[in-house]
Amino acid sequence: MIIAIDGPAASGKGTLAKRLAAHYGLPHLDTGLLYRAVARHVLDARARLDDAEAAERAAEALTAGDLNDAHLRDEGMGDAASIVSAHPGVRERLLAFQRDFAAQLPGAVLDGRDIGTVVCPLAEVKLFITATAEERARRRHLELVGRGVAADFTAILEDIRRRDERDRSRATAPLKPAADALTLDTTNLDADAAFRAALALVDERRKI
Repeated sequence: MIIAIDGPAASGKGTLAKRLAAHYGLPHLDTGLLYRAVARHVLDARARLDDAEAAERAAEALTAGDLNDAHLRDEGMGDAASIVSAHPGVRERLLAFQRDFAAQLPGAVLDGRDIGTVVCPLAEVKLFITATAEERARRRHLELVGRGVAADFTAILEDIRRRDERDRSRATAPLKPAADALTLDTTNLDADAAFRAALALVDERRKI
């Protein structure tokens, strides 16, 4: 069983993906880490994030071990990943990695921006997780403050809106729900309620 989970930044898709993977005993891949790792390599090479050739070289050289870099979760890496992910060559080079992960038995859970539309268009279950930009910014703000990181809500909200626009408007694999995806709005749901709702949607789709 392949569960493809898509959605914008801070919608809760990553947390749901991890919990669904644990529930069904499946491996989980946060595909956003791939793009964060590419961005990290580009920055380490002192190249520009909008340098398509540099980003493609970084994607070509990427290994599974690169995903263990703790700095990939640093503030700012999400925006950097959004920039390199707009390069068609980067997405093309990372496609095989993602599909190989999804092809393992007995299945896998992948979350990202184009899992149901591009990476795994034949996935048995497709979910599109969303929430208002304001609620997503509030969650990100609380997360950062909880980690002792100084954070400005207005700046976070602007960053989320900027990333949304970039992800939705890129020419290659734009962020959008697959035609057969089940949409879950988590704006008014806490983590446990969102998980119960997602679990119900997955079980519902598996019965079809």
